[in-house]
Amino acid sequence: MKYVILIGDGMADEPLAELGGKTVLQKAKTPNMDYIAAQGRAGLAQTVPEEMHPGSDVANMSIVGYDPKKYYSGRAPLEAASMGIQLDADDVAFRCNLITIENGLIADYSSGHISSEEASELIKSVDTKLGKDGVSFYPGISYRHLMVTKNNFGAKTECTPPHDVIGEKKSDYMPKGKDSKTLCELIDSSMHILEQHPVNLKRIAAGKKPGNSIWLWGQGGAPAFPLFKDLYGKTGAIISAVDLVKGIGIYAGFDIINVPGATGYLDTNYKGKAEYALEALKNHDFVIVHVEAPDEAGHMGDTKAKIQAIEDFDEKVVGTVLQGTKTMEEDVTILVMPDHPTPVHLRTHTSEPIPFAIYSTNEKQPDNARAFNEVDVRAGSYGVVYAADLVKTMLQRHI
Repeated sequence: MKYVILIGDGMADEPLAELGGKTVLQKAKTPNMDYIAAQGRAGLAQTVPEEMHPGSDVANMSIVGYDPKKYYSGRAPLEAASMGIQLDADDVAFRCNLITIENGLIADYSSGHISSEEASELIKSVDTKLGKDGVSFYPGISYRHLMVTKNNFGAKTECTPPHDVIGEKKSDYMPKGKDSKTLCELIDSSMHILEQHPVNLKRIAAGKKPGNSIWLWGQGGAPAFPLFKDLYGKTGAIISAVDLVKGIGIYAGFDIINVPGATGYLDTNYKGKAEYALEALKNHDFVIVHVEAPDEAGHMGDTKAKIQAIEDFDEKVVGTVLQGTKTMEEDVTILVMPDHPTPVHLRTHTSEPIPFAIYSTNEKQPDNARAFNEVDVRAGSYGVVYAADLVKTMLQRHI
């Protein structure tokens, strides 16, 4: 038996008046996910424990089979692993977004999805001017970067994800509590460095949003994961364009498969991810495919873009995998799900249970679910489950 988990990041949503009271999942054309729900078994999964923030780090950790209540230490350390940054025992990694500040407001959490090449120049300038006294900055992909401190500095500071406070005053959401003075000074100092940077002047001239400030959040020390093979007795591979998801895979001992054209955005290489996943199944027991696009559309508050991202995920990822596994000699169990809701009217994550469906190519025991969305899966046989138990459910083939 082989196993595939297909994650459409942030697909789940809430009913919208503009869609006649339907969610984007209900409105989108998703024949492949509907097939999996109708021919398999479905339910709702709680990916985020009640007391934890509904981040993609927590939610995806649950889906991969690691209980975040036990293993979670922060978002940025996962990204550090993906970026090849080794954290010492007393190091603290921070997510360092390049954001846009306009008139004192947090206008964009991604600097208009700035290119990696432009962003690298900006972060290197910040590191040259501010990277000292146990503080280092590392360029990543697009707007996503890292800052690492020594001696557990900032580990207990209260920081806010920028995508949670779009349109709000910067001053209201600056770091608070222990070590916050220095972190606030770093953010303010970055603006003096970046506002007149040639990269940003070119972006402004071209009508693009500048990356005129860093924003620090999601910090933590290196987590201690047991290997997936030790926990579940299976090998694994993970496919994603997002560093935090790759980082989970690295700590789990998975092979990380990079797909050409995978961007973590609406223009990602959907079909390529699916084709690489089918190839990876030849040498791995578990293959996990993560697609960020629906989440990005949710953060943008763009209903049309989110529907398109979901339909692309269904056709090019789920459809390609479904067809490919039907012709494989070995039986395959497929789990499809989002990681959390990203409602377009809120433009941030929530922690409500999300729909999931499990289907096996060799086993037809459908329940009463007939479509894949937040409403129809309630007719499924699973009810509400804890997402960290889903890997065990797949292995036990209780479907």
